[in-house]
Amino acid sequence: MNFKHFFYLLAPLVLFSCSGDPLNVSVEEKDLGIRFVNLDSIFVSSSEQGLKAAVDKQKLMPGQVLDYELGHCLQVGMLSDSGTAQRIKKFVNDPYISRVEKRIEEKFATISQIHTKIRDGFLHLNHHFPKGKIPRNVVFMNSLFASNVFCTENEIGIGMERYLGPKTDVVQELPSQEFFEWIKEGMRIEYLERDVLTAWIMTHYVKESKQNIADALITWGKIIYLTEAAFPDEEKHLVMRYSKEDYEWALKNEYALWKYLVDEKLLFSENERDMANLVNDAPFTIGLPEKGPDRLGQFLGWQMIHDYMEKHPETSLEKLLKIPYNTILQEYEVE
Repeated sequence: MNFKHFFYLLAPLVLFSCSGDPLNVSVEEKDLGIRFVNLDSIFVSSSEQGLKAAVDKQKLMPGQVLDYELGHCLQVGMLSDSGTAQRIKKFVNDPYISRVEKRIEEKFATISQIHTKIRDGFLHLNHHFPKGKIPRNVVFMNSLFASNVFCTENEIGIGMERYLGPKTDVVQELPSQEFFEWIKEGMRIEYLERDVLTAWIMTHYVKESKQNIADALITWGKIIYLTEAAFPDEEKHLVMRYSKEDYEWALKNEYALWKYLVDEKLLFSENERDMANLVNDAPFTIGLPEKGPDRLGQFLGWQMIHDYMEKHPETSLEKLLKIPYNTILQEYEVE
């Protein structure tokens, strides 16, 4: 199995706003065929004897999210194995996990609103990519803090416990040697829908490319820009998975970041460590001021894409994905 971490048949009716923003479109609902499955709730509420039948009823796809949850996250074996149902019930009845489940129930009391927002995100993505891949199942689960969102060929798994909030007791109790404070700080429910679309876009729309740092940054810029297209009304700091303060800091320091990459001759560097420092999750972007946020390379790539699209408003998102990084890089201007 190859996993990568991290819904309606008529063409959508599109209404462009007066602002001329190519992402600010209104889409008509149509059935994209997305199903939402709360696997965590099934594990908690089903008896040991009835658990397999309850899961089988959901018709989850073989070799995808269910296998990942059982084999990788919970490590209890396949559901068809004797003893697996017993191990699942032992897991959910553990005193700590029982408290996690209680917090999940409290936090996700209005989960239908999350369904609606995820579906709306895919409707917008489908507008820009009518033939683009759409997930068949979106599965909510308790990944034992293993994953925020992960994608398979046709399904998405969401670790609900990773969105309980940094100050929640069961999150604060996680071992600090593994779960640093900056990791806990990112466990916010307002990032959930954004993470779902970003993970799917990374897996099925934007091919990974990192010939050099400039290429990696612009590839990430395309990923974030497509996420923004899925949620055109979302606050920009949430699209970037930043706090408002971090987003404002990044905006104010865009030129300084660009100058740093140019002065240090990093743009065409193929050094994987330097590349990772600029785009990977961390407490801050290594090599840059610690008061700034992490992933500033992703942010700069996103700004490069914005700059290009503002100069070429006729460019569709499908065409954008085919434009070489050096074409976008050559046109980038920042004051």
